[in-house]
Amino acid sequence: MITFDDFKKIEMRIGEVLSAERVEGSPKLLRLSVNFAEETPRQVISGIGKYFPDLAVLIGKRYSFVTNLEPRPIMGFESQAMIIAASNESDIAFFEAPNTIAPGTLLK
Repeated sequence: MITFDDFKKIEMRIGEVLSAERVEGSPKLLRLSVNFAEETPRQVISGIGKYFPDLAVLIGKRYSFVTNLEPRPIMGFESQAMIIAASNESDIAFFEAPNTIAPGTLLK
């Protein structure tokens, strides 16, 4: 169990996926470029690739991300946030925000 004060340290924001590409050498990793309404988009490396044969369906979607994790190297790329998802062997679910919620919006 963590305290509520510990939970408040986690920063979650809405990010808009600008691009998605497969990471060479990995069947599951995707390299996403995500707009958080900052000066430059962030790179997010995520293990969601097996659920998306067509990466185009991700472009323009607004999902929730944890944005204050330390950057982490994954297969030679720096991941600068983490997408929030639930999955099983055959399906995945995200918190998807409508276009009326701007990139960078803080989840409360």
